[in-house]
Amino acid sequence: MDEENVKNGTDDKRDSGVAGEAAGSTEIGVLGNVMKVGRGLSYAYTGSEKPLIGETIGHMLERIAATHPDSEALVFVPRNERYTYKEFFEVCLKAAKGLVALGVKKGDRVAIWATNHPEWVITQFATSLIGAILVTVNPAYRTHELRYGLENSESQTLILIPSFKSSNYVDMVYEVVPEAKESEPGKVDSKGLPLLKNIILIGDEKKPGMFTWKEFLELGSNVSDKEVVSMGDTCDFDDVINIQYTSGTTGLPKGASLTHHNILNNGFFVGEAMRFTDKDRLCIPVPFYHCFGMVLSNLACVTHGATMVIPSEYFDPLAVLEAVEREKCTALNGVPTMFIAELEHPEFGRFDLTSLRTGIMAGAPCPVEVMKRVNDLMHMTEVTIAYGQTETSPVITQTPYNDTLERRTSTVGPPIPHTEVKIVDPETGGIVPIGEQGELCCRGYQVMRGYYNNEKATREAIDEAGWIHTGDIALMREDGTFKITGRIKDMIIRGGENIYPREIEEFLYTHPKVRDAQVVGVPDKKYGEEICVWIQLKEGESATEEEIKEFCKGKIAHYKIPRYVKFVTEFPMTVTGKIQKYRMREISIKELGLEDVAGIETA
Repeated sequence: MDEENVKNGTDDKRDSGVAGEAAGSTEIGVLGNVMKVGRGLSYAYTGSEKPLIGETIGHMLERIAATHPDSEALVFVPRNERYTYKEFFEVCLKAAKGLVALGVKKGDRVAIWATNHPEWVITQFATSLIGAILVTVNPAYRTHELRYGLENSESQTLILIPSFKSSNYVDMVYEVVPEAKESEPGKVDSKGLPLLKNIILIGDEKKPGMFTWKEFLELGSNVSDKEVVSMGDTCDFDDVINIQYTSGTTGLPKGASLTHHNILNNGFFVGEAMRFTDKDRLCIPVPFYHCFGMVLSNLACVTHGATMVIPSEYFDPLAVLEAVEREKCTALNGVPTMFIAELEHPEFGRFDLTSLRTGIMAGAPCPVEVMKRVNDLMHMTEVTIAYGQTETSPVITQTPYNDTLERRTSTVGPPIPHTEVKIVDPETGGIVPIGEQGELCCRGYQVMRGYYNNEKATREAIDEAGWIHTGDIALMREDGTFKITGRIKDMIIRGGENIYPREIEEFLYTHPKVRDAQVVGVPDKKYGEEICVWIQLKEGESATEEEIKEFCKGKIAHYKIPRYVKFVTEFPMTVTGKIQKYRMREISIKELGLEDVAGIETA
């Protein structure tokens, strides 16, 4: 390793980066990438020796399948269903032909409403072969939300599973599209959703107005390979290929329009950060409808010829542990709540998890203690933290696989390759000095095309210079890594003091009885806002409100000590494991009798 790298604090695991100083900036070598840090200001850019991939997802799949034909592409553990890359490409091609037979063309929207099934992944790649746009529908949606998503996206085709837990999807579709009950498959004529023509039901069950999955695949028997190939050749990597609806934690969900270039490259470089090869096997308990599943999991695997392992159709900690051991998975993705559930499962100790090496913890703030246990007890010494949002495909920053535990537990890492990040004053838009908090903004290949059919929201999110404003409060450290401290709308202002919930949460994680803690602001006549904490205790533990407050006294500033303490067994969450703090706030206001103080904010 050269002398300059030593001077910049890198070690022999971080060689091949160019280090030194340029006018007005500093360059730091990180894992073969060059990160440029604006001197004194919160701006960083990471370059790479590896160029961006300039092809469509369909062309990439064809290339990978030809390179690794006999490697396992997909394993669905519940049915022991397996596909080599050759077989996976063939079934995706067959599904693409079925879509063509149904009249689906480039740019048409194909919605999928399902939990984690092989057919979901097949649909993901089949649409990419012909340039159809995949619309991912949250499995937790009900009729109102389903109608909104299909109408807003102008979907022509809907693929769904029969049911999920207690939810009967078929009945809900008939409620939204009553005409389907009297229609022939492929000839739905809905007054409310005039563009919707095709409904495909995953499985063998026959339902009025719907094709079974087998019937759908057989429809394409008269469509030639050449026709699909020619459709794929008309596609450009800058075409929109996916509409992802944001979780809707505030207001109506917005459809982020993502291109081949957006998500293909994000999946590839995230996989690079985990050092993926065709020998890796990733256990995927996160939902496919979200970027964490379809990009950071599926595309991270396929771009490297690695294996996608589906442990169950929805998250089950026991199924995850069983799949890791049985399939000898080398990687595991999940949100912190998933890792906590796996670690605390009563049967955790009987599983051999020594095959694990890496994975991603993301989607929510990652508690320090959880990260340590994942490192030590799950053997994931190379686990990485990733940060981003749906609108950025999704990853903006990611910790390197060999980063120190300190950086992996206190930061979300540097920008991933080919990405710029800056921290700005939300009021003035100016870049703040290093170490000061502000709004995190991102510019790069991963920034969405915009919100589908919502130009106003697009303009509010992406400025004229191409920067997307995340709404997250963060700070940049001298080493070019970033620390997320809260959301702009989550920030609590108590008597003029700005309070960031994450700081209090991290402190409460150090309490020996606390399993999880989430902080929200509630209205207060005297101070404007007060702090309310919801606490989940470890199994078998008990505590009082006064005990929690005493623990805080003398250790954090008095104005940061929670006024209200609520003990819970669970938090309101989205399907992807994100805490719904707006719901916590609404519930707290009602339970504390603060409706009058809250005024119109409770509406």
